[in-house]
Amino acid sequence: MKAAYDGYSFKRNETVDRTKVYFRNRYGIQLAGDLYVPKHTEGRKPAIAVCGPFGAVKEQAAGLYADELASRGFVALAFDPSFIGESGGEARNVASPDINTEDFSAAVDFLSVSELVDSDKIGIIGICGFGGMALNAAAMDTRIKGTVTSAMYDMTRVNAKGYFDQEDSADARYELKKALNAQRTRDYKNGISARAGGVADPLPDDAPCFVKDYHDYYKTQRGYTERSLNSNEGWNRTSALSFINMPILQYSGKIRSAVLMVHGEKAHSCYFSRDAFAKLTGDNKELLIIPGAVHTDLYDRKDVIPFDRIERFLCENLK
Repeated sequence: MKAAYDGYSFKRNETVDRTKVYFRNRYGIQLAGDLYVPKHTEGRKPAIAVCGPFGAVKEQAAGLYADELASRGFVALAFDPSFIGESGGEARNVASPDINTEDFSAAVDFLSVSELVDSDKIGIIGICGFGGMALNAAAMDTRIKGTVTSAMYDMTRVNAKGYFDQEDSADARYELKKALNAQRTRDYKNGISARAGGVADPLPDDAPCFVKDYHDYYKTQRGYTERSLNSNEGWNRTSALSFINMPILQYSGKIRSAVLMVHGEKAHSCYFSRDAFAKLTGDNKELLIIPGAVHTDLYDRKDVIPFDRIERFLCENLK
């Protein structure tokens, strides 16, 4: 299978230019991004950095969000996080709650010095697992004036406790860590990291509805791209290790800048946003639940994603 649009899962808006860019985070890892700019733009514009979903690349949902927002007048950067896609970092196909949070701030670094951008008007958008990273970045980086999360996952919570917290016990975590560390030994002995596999294909008969939704996005031309982990061989099997002991939303209640959290009413993951929102403080925070929407509807369904509300939020708060 090939991506529907020359490596991308979506068709670019005709009013937007797209340029490949590169920048480094403070760990020295080179990140790759696509910069979306309104055609015939003049003056410095408000800017957005977009990343996610977890296991996706910039040619998928992040790029679609950036393209749409650029068509509405923003400079928008969709980027691959460290270790995946076209971004650097060794080993490959792993994630880090620390480094991937830093990736958002590195994107802000890049946008802050761009001649296209008003450096006082920069926001971020995190989709799925990178929604949690975005909140963590907003708690740390005071340059971020507004944060949008879409279908947010707290990856540290789900790795430590399982879906719906059903494996929230010391014994379950211990057994998980034993298995992952045994895999580390095998990987070191073999000189190569075993992959976990992406979204199951073909689907088992008893697959949960949300797994079917993932398959419909990642394993069909709706969302498939060649570099996507979820569309292909998945993360390294040991990637979850760095998340189990490192909850990333410990300081989310300290975020002073504006936050808009968007989630689907029917999404299996909606509890992540509801619980995270309950920790936020201040009258500049909003939880927007989209009636009838499932998790992956917020990846690419432009008739479902509330872009008008997102645009209004950004215009009101990037100032």
